[in-house]
Amino acid sequence: MSKKEIISNVVWFGGLVVILLLLRAFVFSPTNVSGNSMNPTMVDRERVIALKQSDVERFDIVTFPAPDNPSRNYIKRVIGLPGDTIEFKEDQLYINGKKYDEPYLDQYKDNPNEIEAPYGLPLTQDFKMDDLLGEKKVPKGEFFVMGDNRQNSKDSRMIGFIKEDNILGNVKFSYWPPSKWGTVK
Repeated sequence: MSKKEIISNVVWFGGLVVILLLLRAFVFSPTNVSGNSMNPTMVDRERVIALKQSDVERFDIVTFPAPDNPSRNYIKRVIGLPGDTIEFKEDQLYINGKKYDEPYLDQYKDNPNEIEAPYGLPLTQDFKMDDLLGEKKVPKGEFFVMGDNRQNSKDSRMIGFIKEDNILGNVKFSYWPPSKWGTVK
């Protein structure tokens, strides 16, 4: 191999590394699911890709630094957008007074024995957002988030609203374990 070929290969690999680092810094972030708060949608130790710079919509799954432990990241589902009122009544979600289905919870609702909580309790206990957090509406620039495993999730009901600026990414893809490979719904 000539000196020119070696220099060309080093420059090519160096450029590739720079491009990958820039993508990692500005486009996507690999994240690990830790714990069972997103069951059945996501499982403990699942590895996912969160896209940065993407708009957050209702029911998207996002990752953010844990307000109670900034060395960890939480992964939760966006339930309330700025200006929304949130209420659960008889295991039913109401946003701004309108009833919403949560098909991502059907597996738990159809198989109550999979829930890690006392039998007979609803998946989501009744609450009104203003009773929990003292706010009638989700504040501007913030979100109300919940884990899918409602009986085993530290979410906005306990930690409060999540600032939009703290969202690290919108979880879109799963790559480990292989059985979970694909887009996150």
